[in-house]
Amino acid sequence: MNLPAPAPESLLPITLPAALDGRDGTNRARGTIRQITADTDLEAVRLWLAEYAGSPHTLRSYRKEVVRLLVWATRALGKPLSSLTREDFLLYERFLAAPTADWTDPALPRRGGARRLFEGALAERSRRQALGILSGLLDYLVAAGYLAGNPLALRRNRATRAARTRRVERYLDHALWQVVLASMEAWPQGTLRERQHYERSRWVMRFLYHTALRASEAAHAKAADIVQRRGRWWLHVVGKGGAEGEVPVSDALMAEFARYRAFHGLPPMPGPGELSPAILSVAGDAKRHLTPTAVYLIAKEVFRRAAAVLEASDPLGAATLARASTHWLRHSAASHQADAGTDIRFIQKNLRHASIETTGIYLHAEDDRRHAHTVGEQQAQPSTAPAAPQ
Repeated sequence: MNLPAPAPESLLPITLPAALDGRDGTNRARGTIRQITADTDLEAVRLWLAEYAGSPHTLRSYRKEVVRLLVWATRALGKPLSSLTREDFLLYERFLAAPTADWTDPALPRRGGARRLFEGALAERSRRQALGILSGLLDYLVAAGYLAGNPLALRRNRATRAARTRRVERYLDHALWQVVLASMEAWPQGTLRERQHYERSRWVMRFLYHTALRASEAAHAKAADIVQRRGRWWLHVVGKGGAEGEVPVSDALMAEFARYRAFHGLPPMPGPGELSPAILSVAGDAKRHLTPTAVYLIAKEVFRRAAAVLEASDPLGAATLARASTHWLRHSAASHQADAGTDIRFIQKNLRHASIETTGIYLHAEDDRRHAHTVGEQQAQPSTAPAAPQ
C-alpha cells in the first residue's frame, strides 16, 4: 500500500538550486541509522513542518523563519542548510539585526523567488525567537540522523539570567481590567447588530481572561472541549506545537458561556459531542468560528474604546490600554492568579509552560511586598539630617 507523503510540497512551496540541495552538505550525518528517508534539505525541512500541520499558527511562524534562512543561506553564502556552521549563524544573527536594503525594498513582491522577506531589522526579542525556532529544527534533524550536529547548540543563551529576574510588563493590573469590563457596559445596544457586537466582545474578553488562552487557541476551541468531571468544569486545549492540556473553568465563566449561547438561541450548556465553536462567527453561525485575527481585532477594539474612556482622567492608564492586545489578557490572567496566591505549579499548568521559570515572571506580589517593606522601613526611620540654620 502506498502511503501519502508525510511532508507535501505545499508545506514549503519553494525551490532551491540543485547544487545547493544539501545532498553533500558538510554537516550531514554519515554512517548513522537515519529515522527519515529525506535526501535533501527541503525534504527534511518539509517533514519537520509536517509535524506542526495540525497547528496552523505555529506552522506559519515556523515556515516563515525557515524560508528566510534557506533563501539567505543559498543566496548570500552559496551554502545549503546542511553545510551551515556556527560562524554562518553568527553572520545570520547580525543580518537579522540589520538586513540590507535589497532584502527590505518595499517594491519587491511578497511572493515568488525574489520576494521581500523582511520589513526591516528584527528586534532582539524577534531575533531570539527566530534562532530558537531554527535551533528546534536543527535538533530535530540531528535526532533524525540527517545532520551530524546543531551549530546553534553552541549559542550562548544571554537571555537566561535576565529571564530569571525580569517581570512581565505587558499585563493589566486589577484596576485597569475592571475599567475594561465597565467600559463595555456603556456600549450602545439599540440595534440587533450593536447587541450582537456587545455580547460577542463581552464573551471574547472574559473567555480569554479566565482561561488564559492564546488568540489562536480561543478561536479554535469547541463547545465540546468544555467537559465536567467530579462536578468541576475543564477546558481541553490544543496549544503551540500540538501540545495538549486542560484549564480549570469557573462556574462564573460557565454562566457567561450560557448567557452567550442563549443570546444566539443555543442551549445554555453544550450537548455531548457538540461541534459548535466556543466563539461563534460574527453572524452567530454555530457551524463557523472566528479566525484568530478576528479574535485579536475584537480585543484591540475593546481596549481602544476603554482607553478613550480613561483618557481624560488617567492618561497613563489609557496609554497602557491602547497598547494592550490578546496576549496581555493571558499575562493578566497569570499575574492575577499569582496575586491571589495560586500555587505557581498550578499557574504553570494553566498556562501550559514547559518551564516553571517562565511562569515565575508573573509573580509581582513578591516585588510589591519587598517594595512595601523597604519603603515602609525607610519612611519609619527618623530623619538624621541636620536641622536647618535659623
